[in-house]
Amino acid sequence: MRGRTKGKETRGADLHFGEIALQFMEPGWINSRQIEAARRAMTRHIKRGGRIWIRIFPDKPVTQKPAETRMGAGKGNPEYWVAVVRPGRLVFEIAGVDMAIAKRALELAAAKFPLKTRIIVKEGIEA
Repeated sequence: MRGRTKGKETRGADLHFGEIALQFMEPGWINSRQIEAARRAMTRHIKRGGRIWIRIFPDKPVTQKPAETRMGAGKGNPEYWVAVVRPGRLVFEIAGVDMAIAKRALELAAAKFPLKTRIIVKEGIEA
């Protein structure tokens, strides 16, 4: 079942680990490949310095039937995995690097996702 993505996120919406984070602004599915592409872009930009926390995990299998297959004959095979996200969910948190570098790294990561995002900063820290 595909499920519903109604309402705002309550869990995983607060900045706990890092100083700056990337937050989703709309609901949707995030593919495991998109998460990995964003993680690689961020890691390369901060040159493996600091610390990155990934706050979402793709735990929902998405199945597909093979092309040109007749109807029926059961459910298709799992093709890929997705993380279901709602508005307010944090994706990545960063700490231990310069704020300008962290902000640019999160912008590069945001470009890998099909949903709108924003960057939030912990209170008491200048961006």
